[in-house]
Amino acid sequence: MKNIERFRILVMGRANAGKTTVLQRVCNSTEKPEIFDGKGNKVWSYRVQIHIDAECSQRGYHNIENELMFQSNPGFVFHDSCGFEAGATKQFDQMKNFVVDHAAAKSVKERIHAIWFCIPMTDYHRTVTAAEQKFFNECDTGHGKDTSTTDMIAFPVIVLLTKVDALYLPALRGLLDQGVAIAEAKERAAEVQGELLERWLDHIKHELGKCHFPPKGYVPLQKMHQESADYSALMQCTADVLNEEGLQRLFISTQQSNIVLCVQYAVQK
Repeated sequence: MKNIERFRILVMGRANAGKTTVLQRVCNSTEKPEIFDGKGNKVWSYRVQIHIDAECSQRGYHNIENELMFQSNPGFVFHDSCGFEAGATKQFDQMKNFVVDHAAAKSVKERIHAIWFCIPMTDYHRTVTAAEQKFFNECDTGHGKDTSTTDMIAFPVIVLLTKVDALYLPALRGLLDQGVAIAEAKERAAEVQGELLERWLDHIKHELGKCHFPPKGYVPLQKMHQESADYSALMQCTADVLNEEGLQRLFISTQQSNIVLCVQYAVQK
């Protein structure tokens, strides 16, 4: 833990997938992250970075090496991968090279420890596109491999289903289309929303499960725009899939907010 110091996560997903909001909840912050280059120098302001992210597909520029950190929890270091669509070869290659380089980095501090891959439910009709399939078919993060004889360190990929709240409206519309009265439809919409989520989650698991390097876990997230949002499932899943006890301990101590998780692992270990 002394050699690693900070837990490093690559956050992936399409534009407007709610990535920053998730990171704010995890770090218990309402502030925007500070952005540093690999040498610790503060670079772009967050607003400038957002502008770059919005245009990176057109301009072909996005520095995935930049580190995003929150003052409320400097133990976490995040890297933001520009969302890529199928056919965006340059962006995909940049991301893939970053993953390989940071999986084989000689310094333990520079290695990626986990990937959070965000799929927004605002695009529930296209949850698994060619871009997702390309990543999980071509990016081997040590999944299922014996890495003891290689320089590459295995790290888990977890799929985050973000903006689950977006399923409420199609659930409500579906009930209204069935002729259900508006008052009853509002009462039943949350239940139907849950059924829709289960259906789409099963679909995503089925599609990504057919890929060469499927994710290690899946976590639905909702109401992340609220400061009181519950993200304990994400913390639990990430801790569970880490394959090295030292990293597990570092993650659990870094996440700070989930006392139950700290107690659970203290008893287990």
